Amino acid sequence: MENILLDLFAGDIQIANISQTWIGLMLVVTLVCFIVSEITRNYSQVDKLWSLMPIAYAGITLAGFPASPRLWLMTILVAVWGFRLSYNFSRKGGYNKIPWRGEEDYRWKIMREQPALNGRFRFGIFNLLFISFYQQLLIMLFSTPLLVAAQFNDKPFSIYDAIPALFMAVFIITETIADNQLFSFQQQKKNQRPKENRFEESLRKGFMSQGLFSSVRHPNFASEQAIWLSFYFFSVAASGDWLNWTAIGVLLLILLFQGSSVLTENISRNKYPQYAAYQKTVPRFIPNPFRRR
Repeated sequence: MENILLDLFAGDIQIANISQTWIGLMLVVTLVCFIVSEITRNYSQVDKLWSLMPIAYAGITLAGFPASPRLWLMTILVAVWGFRLSYNFSRKGGYNKIPWRGEEDYRWKIMREQPALNGRFRFGIFNLLFISFYQQLLIMLFSTPLLVAAQFNDKPFSIYDAIPALFMAVFIITETIADNQLFSFQQQKKNQRPKENRFEESLRKGFMSQGLFSSVRHPNFASEQAIWLSFYFFSVAASGDWLNWTAIGVLLLILLFQGSSVLTENISRNKYPQYAAYQKTVPRFIPNPFRRR
């Protein structure tokens, strides 16, 4: 493993050591998530750490290159993204006074009922390989532009760093707006806050279709993908290569959201009579400025 990392980072021992620390942390956290989820039967343990692991990877990398403006900017942006997402997860009940409890993603319950995964053993294998290991691996992979930024730490900070930083900040804002709109709608739907006229149509339909959700069906998912695509371009600015190996992480993330959104929409289509029409008229992730409303 050490030789592979040295080859990947052109013999840079410091970055190879940081990479080994990343991998070690990822494997330990994977094991903890697997054990806790199997004991508690709550399979959202990775969800609790999704927003925190990139901050840990950024902190580990920054500790090795504390004078790097690029790494500082990347770390700050990751921290803003992570703490905001943690807050959103917390207010929905994702964290509990007892850490391993809290709300479980409703999709895991549905997955447990699938014939191919039905049964403690089969779902346990799925939990180990996909929920616990693959998702932790994915988080590590879409954080890897940090390693390329460290590898090319001598390259001066430039406008090519400022551009992805600006885009990342914009998409963090759009994700925040989408999450706030969705949370407010869900609270009103549960009668936990007064009804608002701006969501009257959505409340009647049973699903969110107004605000940013009138432009795309999943503005929060779209923003999340765009955030990490923007983050990837820090590695482009640092290395000078438009396509480098860290693209693997964001590409796999995009594929994950494709599959996740299909599952989510299948559930919504079966639950809400008007959802199929919503799917036909509103794009999934990318707004269509020429769409007739």
